[in-house]
Amino acid sequence: MPEEDTAAPLMPELASYGLAGHSAAPADLLTEVSRAEDLGLGSILLSERFALKDAGVMAGAAVASSSRIGIGTAATNHNTRHPLVTATMATTLHRMSGGRYALGLGRGIPLLFDIMGLPHVTSAQLADAIGIYRTLWRGGAVAGHDGPAGTYPYLVQDTSFDEDIPILLMAMGDNSLRLAGQLADGVVLHTFMSDAAVERSVRLVRESAEKAGRDPASVRIWSVMATIEESLDEAARLRKLAGRLATYLTGYGDVLVRVNGWDPAGLESFRSDERLAAHAGALDATADLDILRHARDVLPDEWLDCAAVGSASHCADRIEAQLALGADSVVLHGATPDELAPVLDLWRTRRDPNRFTHLDPNPGRFLSRKDSPS
Repeated sequence: MPEEDTAAPLMPELASYGLAGHSAAPADLLTEVSRAEDLGLGSILLSERFALKDAGVMAGAAVASSSRIGIGTAATNHNTRHPLVTATMATTLHRMSGGRYALGLGRGIPLLFDIMGLPHVTSAQLADAIGIYRTLWRGGAVAGHDGPAGTYPYLVQDTSFDEDIPILLMAMGDNSLRLAGQLADGVVLHTFMSDAAVERSVRLVRESAEKAGRDPASVRIWSVMATIEESLDEAARLRKLAGRLATYLTGYGDVLVRVNGWDPAGLESFRSDERLAAHAGALDATADLDILRHARDVLPDEWLDCAAVGSASHCADRIEAQLALGADSVVLHGATPDELAPVLDLWRTRRDPNRFTHLDPNPGRFLSRKDSPS
């Protein structure tokens, strides 16, 4: 007799990240994607790091390890690959997955680009690059192009193409949020955003879409919430909470503080702390419990409270709260699918499936999208 299918129905309103944070074992992604699908997560998102987390390799592995779940690159950068290479990566993944893939782009970290010798990403560059990708995906040619994204004499993929590949934008600042409303299929917000910041971000995206002549509800908005269920041990909880926030603050603390309207004095206290400044490496990858406890004590409680920390019931309450702020979907960030299992089980008992029938597992798509960007 054939084996009984025990996989849970997908919950398209929820996603997690694969290989969240630092990872020295990229093969773990194969198991994580399979488990995410079995547990019913609607999508799995993949962030790129320039060591062991290549966007194309991870997305290909995720496609090969799954059959139902949506897959999104969230994010890579347009300026680290030639546009024809990125367009080809996306069309390959799109067809290989049967339409489950979304290409996500972000601005990256200016300090890292300075070190790499790359220019900082601008809104004009992103808009130009997206226009190039969409032209190629529709079977068009890009000839004599000289724009913000670069100069290209002639680019073409296949004139028979007519590919509908969603574009996600990672957005935190006002310019990125408005750009997402103007031309993206979906937007992924940032972790550790306050309720007020999430609500304001949703409003900016919707208003920008309307001004661009689009249906404001046509852009799929994902909030991103660090989710730390109480069954994890103390070191894991602190790495995913204080360690993760500290890592963000090290990379682009001024932006995160400004977006949330936090008191800059808290960032100054963090930066001037001698113990934290002397720590080598990312705090979200350390096993040093003392330094993690110290980071938790240094960081303001208000900032840490942006995460969902505690029982599965509390985390489910926080999912509902994110949706109430106007987000269409929620990324449960910083945890593996197995670590999220208690939360997913609890959420499934509460959710009304009819509420989410318009959501596609593809993280950049609605099942009946009213508007398609030109």
